[in-house]
Amino acid sequence: MTRYKSHLAGNSLGSRLMYSTVRNILTVWLRVWCREAIEGRENIPVSGPFILAPVHRSILDTPISSTLTRRRLRFMGKDSMWRTKFGNWFLSALGAFPVSRGTADREALKRCIQVLQGGEPLVLFPEGERKAGPIVRPLFDGAAYVAVKAGVPIVPVGIGGSERVMPKGSRFIYPRKLVVVIGKPIEVPTDGSGRAPRAIVREITEQLHESLQQLLDSAQVRAG
Repeated sequence: MTRYKSHLAGNSLGSRLMYSTVRNILTVWLRVWCREAIEGRENIPVSGPFILAPVHRSILDTPISSTLTRRRLRFMGKDSMWRTKFGNWFLSALGAFPVSRGTADREALKRCIQVLQGGEPLVLFPEGERKAGPIVRPLFDGAAYVAVKAGVPIVPVGIGGSERVMPKGSRFIYPRKLVVVIGKPIEVPTDGSGRAPRAIVREITEQLHESLQQLLDSAQVRAG
């Protein structure tokens, strides 16, 4: 756990400068190469923790997410990537934190809650693995569960065009138009006890699913 907390901290000036530099490069590149357009940026909280919950159609969805706000976002990553001292620093600087392959879902969710309790925003893909097509698949309850446990809002995000920019299995990034539509935050009910009643979690998950489908539809239309 001590090793994990060092990644969770990762708030040195050098780390933040690295994140800012990489984010700025990605932002310029996506605007030029993919004509990235972002709508609804005002829906992202300017302070405090929250969960950014995008649809997931491409490996590019993670770097795309980082361009949506100047705030540093946190991401989960397989701990096998943290094998070298430089890798430890670089990945942590980019906002990632390690989760052991084969780790129980409960432990991974616990680490996500720690990130939010530390006051930082977190990216979670509620569909889980990358999907294909225009239909938002049934969501896992993880994002809603973590949001209720931590008492933070969920910001749904539709990403249109990323599947054409870099389809699953592709090694090339195509210059296709990319549109991101950010929805209004979904506020979660909490009684401050840290509990996450199943009925509430399911209700939030259903609300998130409906919002994501609307945002994905809108983003795809705009992406052409």
